[in-house]
Amino acid sequence: MTSREIRQTFLDFFKERGHEIEKAPSSPVVPHDDPTLMFANAGMNQFKDVFLGTGSRSYTRAANTQKCIRAGGKHNDLDDVGKDTYHQTYFEMLGNWSFGDYFKEDAIRWAWELLTKVYGIEKERLHATYFEGDAGDNLDADEEAARLWGEVTDIDPSHIHPGNKKDNFWEMGESGPCGPCSEIHIDLTPDMTGHDLVNAGHPKVIEIWNLVFIQYNRGGDGVLSPLPAQHVDTGMGFERLCAVLAGSCSNYDTDVFSPIFDAIQKRCSAPDYKFTQPELVDGKLSAKMGPDTDPQVMIDMTYRVVADHVRCLVFALTDGAIPSNEGRGYVLRRILRRAVRYGRQYFNMQDPFLCDLVMPVVEQLKDVFPELSKRPEHVIELIRDEEASFGKTLTRGIQLFNEAAEYAETHHHSRISGDDAFKLHDTYGFPIDLTELMAEERGMTVDFAEYQRLMEAAREKARSTRKLFFEDDTTSARLHPGVRRDTNVVCHEKREESNTMIVSIRKGERAEQSSHIIEENHSGWIILRDTPFYAEKGGQVGDRGRITCDGSIFIVDDTIEFQGLVLHHGKCIKGEFFINDASLEDPEEDIGRYHKIACASVDPVYRDPTEKNHTATHLLNWALRETLGEYVQQKGSLVDPDKTRFDFSHNAPVKPEELARIESMVNEQIRTGLQVYTEEVDQKNALEINTLRAVFGEKYPDVVRVVSIGQPVTDLLANPKNPEWMKYSVEFCGGTHLQNTSEAEDFVIVAEEAVAKGVRRLVGVTGEAAKNARQRGAALLDRAKAMAKAPTEDLPAALTTLQQDTIESEIPVAVTLELRDLIANLQKEAKRLSKEQASASAGDVMSRVAELFASAENISDVTLVIGNVPTANADALRGAIDWVRQKTEASVVLLGCHAEGKVTLIAGVSKTVVGRGVKAGDIIREIAPIVGGKGGGRPDMAQGGGNQPENIPKALERGKTWLTEKLG
Repeated sequence: MTSREIRQTFLDFFKERGHEIEKAPSSPVVPHDDPTLMFANAGMNQFKDVFLGTGSRSYTRAANTQKCIRAGGKHNDLDDVGKDTYHQTYFEMLGNWSFGDYFKEDAIRWAWELLTKVYGIEKERLHATYFEGDAGDNLDADEEAARLWGEVTDIDPSHIHPGNKKDNFWEMGESGPCGPCSEIHIDLTPDMTGHDLVNAGHPKVIEIWNLVFIQYNRGGDGVLSPLPAQHVDTGMGFERLCAVLAGSCSNYDTDVFSPIFDAIQKRCSAPDYKFTQPELVDGKLSAKMGPDTDPQVMIDMTYRVVADHVRCLVFALTDGAIPSNEGRGYVLRRILRRAVRYGRQYFNMQDPFLCDLVMPVVEQLKDVFPELSKRPEHVIELIRDEEASFGKTLTRGIQLFNEAAEYAETHHHSRISGDDAFKLHDTYGFPIDLTELMAEERGMTVDFAEYQRLMEAAREKARSTRKLFFEDDTTSARLHPGVRRDTNVVCHEKREESNTMIVSIRKGERAEQSSHIIEENHSGWIILRDTPFYAEKGGQVGDRGRITCDGSIFIVDDTIEFQGLVLHHGKCIKGEFFINDASLEDPEEDIGRYHKIACASVDPVYRDPTEKNHTATHLLNWALRETLGEYVQQKGSLVDPDKTRFDFSHNAPVKPEELARIESMVNEQIRTGLQVYTEEVDQKNALEINTLRAVFGEKYPDVVRVVSIGQPVTDLLANPKNPEWMKYSVEFCGGTHLQNTSEAEDFVIVAEEAVAKGVRRLVGVTGEAAKNARQRGAALLDRAKAMAKAPTEDLPAALTTLQQDTIESEIPVAVTLELRDLIANLQKEAKRLSKEQASASAGDVMSRVAELFASAENISDVTLVIGNVPTANADALRGAIDWVRQKTEASVVLLGCHAEGKVTLIAGVSKTVVGRGVKAGDIIREIAPIVGGKGGGRPDMAQGGGNQPENIPKALERGKTWLTEKLG
């Protein structure tokens, strides 16, 4: 069975038994309404109120597949992901529930029926556990469950085991609904000798289904109390079930992960995944890491880490989580950085790549979880930004780690110092668990106690020095000499260069070190007497540029404002910058004696497009109000050289015709060439202007700066209620702007998406970027139209490429919408062509199988049809097997084919031959390794694969020999 069939079989089984499916879909993996949970970690989370008796549903039985994340908090599998083949941070939980309806008897009966009769798992391999009781909580043994296992199933009585509180009393968290549970374990040892390994944590005897009988609630004080009604909550790991039914011990060796593995290999040009099996270490299957580790082990581990982590990130970000420095956001940042580090070190990925794996995840699972299709661009952008940010420090961080490790090894000890671990975290953004993992890979450890001490010291320092930047070291209440707030002001004028004076210097990324010098190749902060640089504020990014002084050069990479001061952050790339620390009795007369004269120059390549985008933002805000209505309120913005990103209140997607009108109105204002006016005026007077826009909830000073596009501010103030003013954009704004709208050249909306409930986002570009967006869009449209005029056999592949290019390219939204319609029509045509091709391939297969059947050998009254066949899909191959079955009383069919380097092996065994002990799954498991792969399946039908097509003849020959031995 495919994973899709396995999932649907579960849901259909319980639907037939009166369970609601459609009304109980998976809840978001980010539980926004439950502060006790970091992530949804079980299917019952959304029904917590029912179990507590504080809520209800219109149904009493439900089943679904729930999105779950176990990373952080009580349930945390992050550290094990990749090292073994069965841990994941993200997984699906198949579950069925009873809310005061059926209880233990039906739960046990149905679980056994589904596993043994529907999925066909051998009864002899299954074991059941029940709660043995706990004196500490004054709980008796669950004798009822033990009795029912013996009465309502045909399980071997010796396979019913008692279990302790740790294993057989389920709790969602530190508090909440809970109760005794009965777990179903499967014995995967070859000879089924795992009886004594149940609940022993052995990887060959594992739990596959947990039946929880919810009877209690644990309060915040830890005390148990009975619930108003008894409920059933079951959970079965979907990926683990797929592995079991495929005859594998690895969750990653099934079609759940193979499409993502293929995408990883394609994007990263990675070596093949070789299915290496981790070693048994301390009772766990775990990759044994150290300096002598086989490189293939690390390659396989990287596949598993990247595949799991990108699935986790896609689902979490789709459901509203955001990477950050605290809570669940920090857990997601750790997950992302863990994957990025693996990709960098073992696949040599220097650029963002996780973001390119988002769509393969979406495409694979969007029909199961439709929410994935709602805003994948948002997820891609978040991941790309996080990757790019970490990528800036990753190389240097890895270098520092290697230096620390080499130093430790040189001094004959195997521990990374706490100081180095702290520096990796504090300076390079390495979470401590990432440093510990890198140490483990070298057979080393980390001085965690020292790291914690340094972390706490840093937190204490931060708490006690919130004033931070520019307090003098000797007198905390006094600023550095010469720094005067009334002269160091935020720049509004269009000024790109000025001669000024350096009046203060700080060193360190957080300006934590007082200094009077910044040496060459060191970073720091400079305060100037006055500055042409714009400091980040109001959504506009800070300027970049350079400061020069006596031949020395300081490259400014960011400008911010702090307590009324403009701070220039950057790096000295030549010479040095210094000031004298003597106090000044008369700063006005003596400033030149102590403070260096400097030239501050803004980089126009950075500022000019930023100003285009900022002025366009004001026009966009005006056009939105004109098009959608007066209720539209700005909710946030970001203006940088690449784009304008504008968030606003609106309860539905902006319609295509509305987007077209908004874009047209902005471009009309640009073509008209309106003058941009600025004026600082009294806030009270400015608020009288009828067209003025201000950010709701924002606090403004008594004197505000008004930016008006098209009308002088003095005219607006002279007649503030004139209805003519409604045709112009007027806003409070402290940023830099164009002098005339014509300088923006062009404006294109490239994205429209949701940000939060009731908040939408538009992304626009101007100037050359707008021109390029239009050209890219036109080229994609030409491609789509050409494909529609002359569809070929390659249409499915070409369509996939077109869709990917449409997603990845920055093009006008209008073009995206037009492409969406064209692609939908092309998809219909591609399906038609695929059906034709499938029909043709099925005919080729049938012709070949007919030839094989005509010359088939007969061994012990069993017809053996064995051979190579033309490339075909699984349906065509199964159809050929069914044809042979109809022609014979007893037969075994074993076929092999390949396409693009991928091997398909399939075996079909008639029921009479299965009764003689010959099973299709055993055949495939015997021969699949010969083609470099694995496989398995049901006794009557099994499938396998590999990546060595040249060995198909050897595999088929081995299959024939094996069958001859079995049947002879």
